[in-house]
Amino acid sequence: MRTTAAVTIGVGATAAVVVGALLQAGTAGSPLGTALTLSVPAAYKSLVEQAGNTCPEVTPNLLAALLTQESGFNPQARSPVGAEGIGQFMPSTWEHHGIDGNGDGKRDVWDPEDAIPSAAKYLCDIAKDVKNVPGNKQSNMLAAYNAGSDAVQKYGGVPPYAETQNYVKSINALAGKPTGGGKQTTTQQATAALGAAKEMIGKPYSWGGGNASGPSTGVCCSPRGFSGSQIAGFDCSGLMLYAYARAGISLPRTAAEQYAASEPLKPGEMRPGDLVFYGDSAAGIHHVGMYVGGGWIIDAPRPGTQVRYDPMDMMPDLYGVARPVPTHSKEI
Repeated sequence: MRTTAAVTIGVGATAAVVVGALLQAGTAGSPLGTALTLSVPAAYKSLVEQAGNTCPEVTPNLLAALLTQESGFNPQARSPVGAEGIGQFMPSTWEHHGIDGNGDGKRDVWDPEDAIPSAAKYLCDIAKDVKNVPGNKQSNMLAAYNAGSDAVQKYGGVPPYAETQNYVKSINALAGKPTGGGKQTTTQQATAALGAAKEMIGKPYSWGGGNASGPSTGVCCSPRGFSGSQIAGFDCSGLMLYAYARAGISLPRTAAEQYAASEPLKPGEMRPGDLVFYGDSAAGIHHVGMYVGGGWIIDAPRPGTQVRYDPMDMMPDLYGVARPVPTHSKEI
């Protein structure tokens, strides 16, 4: 949790460690119910279930998604700007909103028994702060957790900060994702998606390019980039969206949203067609490719390149591998 949108918090491992380990082995704003269906470490499951019913605006799934986004359930997480613990509280915010959740007489930001109930209570508090702000109330509440209630009130909704907007989209997507038995893509679907991606080898990189129909016009360089001319092609997530559309599966548009719509894999579970993500946290994912096998991916890496094969360790911040969980699909 941050009170500015300056940086993204990260707890990801280095590419070398992640690659080595892998190769060796609702609709936003809709009622989500009070049952916890997201995957949560066993040590924290009961805490999340209890704290997730603190107020009507917070559910166990929403709280679990937020903690996944903030720290990956790492109670020792510390951000470059000083956010601390499993809930990533800034010291000043903890001072005002931290509670003694386990009744031991201390308020310890590093103790999940205090920090998880505090995160839920803080969500409830800021939900009241922004209740009169127009727009989706759940999104406004999450934006306030990330950027502060004042920013949400100032802009009349989710602030125009890229990090905060990505943060809100990712948590909403994760909180509403079918898990705990949700149907993952089949081998047949993954094979079809991989085949579609291979057919696009050589197509130019185009920032913002690519849709369910194929290459499309985007900005050829980066959003801060160079010529700004238009070219039909793919960016990294556009290529994945297209490839899985060919397999009958609808994916969200951005890499971070695609991670939130997928099921993380354990070492040894990887298969061709799975998605490989890069970034320093779930909210900070900035690149995605498709696993081919043997430590290689297909991706659209950056301006000035084409869709091509790259090694998985092409970037130093490989975050993980995940398999899409279809929300809208058809048999192929």
